[in-house]
Amino acid sequence: MDFGIRLKELRTERNVSQKALAQALGCSQSMVAQWETHKNKPTEDFIVKAAKFFAVSADYLLGLTDEI
Repeated sequence: MDFGIRLKELRTERNVSQKALAQALGCSQSMVAQWETHKNKPTEDFIVKAAKFFAVSADYLLGLTDEI
Protein backbone atom coordinates (compact mmCIF):
# COMPACT_ATOMS: atom_id res chain seq x y z
CA MET A 1 0.00 0.00 0.00
CA ASP A 2 1.26 3.47 -0.74
CA PHE A 3 0.55 7.10 0.04
CA GLY A 4 -2.01 7.67 -2.72
CA ILE A 5 -4.09 4.65 -1.78
CA ARG A 6 -3.99 5.40 1.95
CA LEU A 7 -4.76 9.07 1.38
CA LYS A 8 -7.82 8.27 -0.71
CA GLU A 9 -9.01 5.65 1.80
CA LEU A 10 -8.76 8.07 4.71
CA ARG A 11 -10.32 10.88 2.73
CA THR A 12 -13.32 8.85 1.60
CA GLU A 13 -13.82 7.13 4.98
CA ARG A 14 -14.01 10.53 6.63
CA ASN A 15 -16.11 12.14 3.90
CA VAL A 16 -13.52 14.78 3.02
CA SER A 17 -13.50 16.07 -0.54
CA GLN A 18 -10.29 16.54 -2.48
CA LYS A 19 -10.99 20.27 -2.47
CA ALA A 20 -11.45 20.42 1.32
CA LEU A 21 -8.28 18.39 1.88
CA ALA A 22 -6.34 20.60 -0.49
CA GLN A 23 -7.49 23.71 1.38
CA ALA A 24 -6.46 22.17 4.71
CA LEU A 25 -3.04 21.19 3.36
CA GLY A 26 -2.42 24.42 1.47
CA CYS A 27 -2.24 22.95 -2.00
CA SER A 28 -4.48 22.59 -5.05
CA GLN A 29 -7.23 20.02 -5.58
CA SER A 30 -5.39 18.83 -8.67
CA MET A 31 -2.32 18.11 -6.54
CA VAL A 32 -4.37 15.86 -4.24
CA ALA A 33 -5.81 14.11 -7.31
CA GLN A 34 -2.31 13.57 -8.70
CA TRP A 35 -1.16 11.98 -5.43
CA GLU A 36 -4.17 9.67 -5.39
CA THR A 37 -3.63 8.60 -9.01
CA HIS A 38 0.15 8.21 -8.64
CA LYS A 39 0.92 10.95 -11.14
CA ASN A 40 2.92 12.91 -8.58
CA LYS A 41 4.52 12.29 -5.20
CA PRO A 42 4.04 14.53 -2.16
CA THR A 43 6.88 16.35 -0.48
CA GLU A 44 7.77 15.51 3.11
CA ASP A 45 5.96 18.65 4.21
CA PHE A 46 2.67 17.49 2.68
CA ILE A 47 3.06 13.99 4.12
CA VAL A 48 3.42 15.49 7.60
CA LYS A 49 0.49 17.87 7.05
CA ALA A 50 -1.73 15.02 5.83
CA ALA A 51 -0.73 12.82 8.77
CA LYS A 52 -1.61 15.60 11.21
CA PHE A 53 -4.89 16.35 9.41
CA PHE A 54 -6.03 12.73 9.62
CA ALA A 55 -4.37 12.10 13.03
CA VAL A 56 -2.36 9.13 11.73
CA SER A 57 1.35 8.45 11.54
CA ALA A 58 3.38 9.29 8.47
CA ASP A 59 4.46 5.63 8.41
CA TYR A 60 0.80 4.63 8.10
CA LEU A 61 0.26 7.06 5.21
CA LEU A 62 3.34 5.74 3.46
CA GLY A 63 2.20 2.14 3.86
CA LEU A 64 5.12 1.21 6.13
CA THR A 65 2.79 0.06 8.92
CA ASP A 66 -0.85 -0.89 9.27
CA GLU A 67 -1.06 0.65 12.71
CA ILE A 68 -2.61 4.09 12.70
